[in-house]
Amino acid sequence: MIDHLDHLVLTTTDEAACVAFYTGVLGMQLETFGAGRKAFRFGNQKINLHVKGSEFEPKAHLPVPGALDLCFIASRPLAQVIDALQAGGQTIVEGPVLRTGATGRIRSVYLRDPDLNLIEISEYVDD
Repeated sequence: MIDHLDHLVLTTTDEAACVAFYTGVLGMQLETFGAGRKAFRFGNQKINLHVKGSEFEPKAHLPVPGALDLCFIASRPLAQVIDALQAGGQTIVEGPVLRTGATGRIRSVYLRDPDLNLIEISEYVDD
């Protein structure tokens, strides 16, 4: 029945800080659509952005900033990701560690976005 994820919605308390993190730190493309709505595009997916208290309808029953735990597969080796994060002053809260992803083993590092969502950045590893 389900083939893949098209988009998800992230709720933020600070739109400017959120945009700076997802575009500046993670390198996603900012997209504006509809009546001034914003999204972060990467690959064939996107993250739609809602600002707490000004969410678009329909919305989740209890949209809360900081409640997400997202895992992204890096487009470059994880060592390069770690170097870029550290050079940009980002704090890695854990990793690199081995985990199990949707299609196999992954090596991951974890950090937090401005709303304290947990962001996992990973690379696939050979068994």
